[in-house]
Amino acid sequence: MMLSLFDQFMSPTLLGIPLLAIALSLPWVLYPKPSNRWLNNRLLTLQGWFINRFTQQILQPLSLGGHKWALLLTSLMLFLITLNMLGLLPYTFTPTTQLSLNMAFAVPLWLATVIIGARNQPTHALAHLLPEGTPTPLIPVLIIIETISLFIRPLALGVRLTANLTAGHLLIQLIATAAFVLLPLMPAVALLTAILLFLLTLLEVAVAMIQAYVFVLLLSLYLQENV
Repeated sequence: MMLSLFDQFMSPTLLGIPLLAIALSLPWVLYPKPSNRWLNNRLLTLQGWFINRFTQQILQPLSLGGHKWALLLTSLMLFLITLNMLGLLPYTFTPTTQLSLNMAFAVPLWLATVIIGARNQPTHALAHLLPEGTPTPLIPVLIIIETISLFIRPLALGVRLTANLTAGHLLIQLIATAAFVLLPLMPAVALLTAILLFLLTLLEVAVAMIQAYVFVLLLSLYLQENV
């Protein structure tokens, strides 16, 4: 039973070839490219409005140096939202439930923010490891704690995204299985379970978007500390 529950999180293969690369390349095919015409269609207008609003929201607290990351952060946001939303469709695979993939996103971007801070303002970057006014006996302990918290950041980014999506998918599968089992035995209870499943699916749609936003938002906050 436990194996069947977690089978959905295994990377699918076809003739021994992993299909993860196809799942990762699919979001770039779905979005329409802006046209050179004077009048765009409604989908392109909505897409442009969303990108502009998100870029303003993320880059507003950043200095001008952090605005260079606008294209990267916006692209990452759209990419994660699309992967998370496509994973809610039946008979699909969600790549962002793999911790290795999320860590591959989190570690290089977090490391880039740390390197930027160490290169541009090394004194300010090292000052984060020791709060002002710390008593002398606590200095070694606080430096160790702040260093550990610094290196835990990418792990927290990856685990947060993986855990939220995995828990949601498992809960949907459990409630859907319960609804099918209860249908011939107790139809009224099965109907209530199906309603709960519908509400949970709507919640998972919101979670898929919110978790992608939180991932990029935390990256922008790390960038704000080092720019």
